[in-house]
Amino acid sequence: MKTPLRVLSTLCLSAFLVACSSSPSNSLGELPPTKYNDVDQLLLQASQKNASQALGLYLAAADLAWQQNQALRARKILEGIDLSQATPAQQIFAKTLEAELALARQQAKRALKALEHPSFTHLTEMPLNQQVRSQLARAQAFEDTGKPLAAIRERIYIAAWLEEQQAFANQQSIWALLNDLPRAQTKDTGEAVLDGWLALLRISKAPGSLVQQQMNISQWTLQNPGHPAAQQLPDALIKLQQLEADNVNSIALLLPSKDPNQNVVSALRNGFFAAHYLAQANGEHTPTIHIYDSSTLPSMDAFYQQAIADGIELVVGPWEKNLVSQLAGRTQLPITTLALNYADNQQHSPKQLFQYGLAAEDEARVAADRAWADGMRRAAALVPKNAWGERVLDAFSTHWQSLGGELVATQHIDRPTELAGQIAELFQLRASEQRAKQLESTLGSKVAAQPARRQDIDFIFLAATPQQARQIKPTLTFQYAGDVPIYATSAVNSGSGEAYPELNGLQFSEMPWFIEVDDATRQHITYHWPQALGSMGRFYAMGVDAYQLANQLQQLSAIPNSSVVGLTGTLKLSPEQRIERTLYWAQFTNNNIEQLKEAQSD
Repeated sequence: MKTPLRVLSTLCLSAFLVACSSSPSNSLGELPPTKYNDVDQLLLQASQKNASQALGLYLAAADLAWQQNQALRARKILEGIDLSQATPAQQIFAKTLEAELALARQQAKRALKALEHPSFTHLTEMPLNQQVRSQLARAQAFEDTGKPLAAIRERIYIAAWLEEQQAFANQQSIWALLNDLPRAQTKDTGEAVLDGWLALLRISKAPGSLVQQQMNISQWTLQNPGHPAAQQLPDALIKLQQLEADNVNSIALLLPSKDPNQNVVSALRNGFFAAHYLAQANGEHTPTIHIYDSSTLPSMDAFYQQAIADGIELVVGPWEKNLVSQLAGRTQLPITTLALNYADNQQHSPKQLFQYGLAAEDEARVAADRAWADGMRRAAALVPKNAWGERVLDAFSTHWQSLGGELVATQHIDRPTELAGQIAELFQLRASEQRAKQLESTLGSKVAAQPARRQDIDFIFLAATPQQARQIKPTLTFQYAGDVPIYATSAVNSGSGEAYPELNGLQFSEMPWFIEVDDATRQHITYHWPQALGSMGRFYAMGVDAYQLANQLQQLSAIPNSSVVGLTGTLKLSPEQRIERTLYWAQFTNNNIEQLKEAQSD
């Protein structure tokens, strides 16, 4: 959601650009005047002029109101202007202002529509300040509609025209957008400047020690002296270069040998060691791994005493939720620990504890972000009737409402026999049927009418098993709601590769492991452990990423908003020192999984 600070930044940049305004060629007309500080005076002058003279003054008044933080007044003035007789320059100015006002109201698609006005075919003939202003608005609109690569291209294009603070802010925005790109979109494009940025991004996200990352960044800078990023590295990379490298030389892997879910534990362990041996084969610095059995520990205190005696510098584990909760309740730990699960609550944990797992809550937030970027505003939710479903629903609802969305209805699914009735209730079909019966009673004859579902639901957020999803999607069609989009978590994907035609078109979040099937690490693991091709692959991927995190916790802790690109998602550290994942967005298409690269357009 756009923050007040972000709106303020947009206003400041707009004011800067307006102050530098000049006129385009006479054939396109003149831009509105900008040397005013009184909206009322402008409106008075406009009322005393003929239509053609007044138009520019009204536009100037609307823009001045916007610069003075009077967005509502600016919009009302702009909406009252007839642009049919405006010159191309005035139309570009007006539509850019309309886009900025829409962005402030979180209406990014409306902003993009304004920036598609035919007058923008003349944008390159405008003064540079107007070109910059229009393209910055377009870049922000692309970003807000889930199109980071398009936003990056816009910002790269205008970068050479910016100076000092504006240039620095634009460069920081480029780097932030790059960090949000799915790994599939970080390959070379044939565009020299963009490819330079992408190469630098890949270096910064590559697995390996801090020393290796620092060396690679320095080498890139020497090899690309003319690139904007080489002349001024993004802040995050400057901080990375300034970190004092502290390689981890001895790691404890703390996992149980006897557990009801031992197949999951084995997958984690195998993924962890696969990443370790691949790093060795690539000549990277690799720590010594010591294995400890959490099933036989007398206590966590006894474990840490032994680990200290063994020279352990970092602990990876435990996996058991009760042990993680024990650690989270302490004031401090003797050794930095990356737990492979999350404590039940988010109480203030010791600074030495980091928590990482495959939390469905992350996927709920991804679904909310995607739906919002697609222009959805009113949601309904279908979640299981259990503790897991409640956690996922709470994460979705909290994040969705923080974006500005509304959750208008919820159903907790449990028994298959009750599903049709629950969906009918969700869409208020029973009320529609009752109205039809009342009308028949009044008329005394049969009425040919289909039940009408409620129209205030833009989409359904779904957290369900593959079996439940296979029932839900056809039932929605049967209940006159087959056209309502579904945004689901990865729980709907069994990972088995088995074809389910009923799920075609269903959208869901998914980790890179199931999307990037050509990844070298994934291929190595699935060759040695064929069972990783199925649903257990999620935990092999988690083991790989746990190894990478163990080597890069220092960077994630020291550099705010930094991230690691892994097989379970793009991994960031929250203020509570929980690893949060951003995933890909995909859909079932012709019995396959297809990655959706950008949010859907109108």
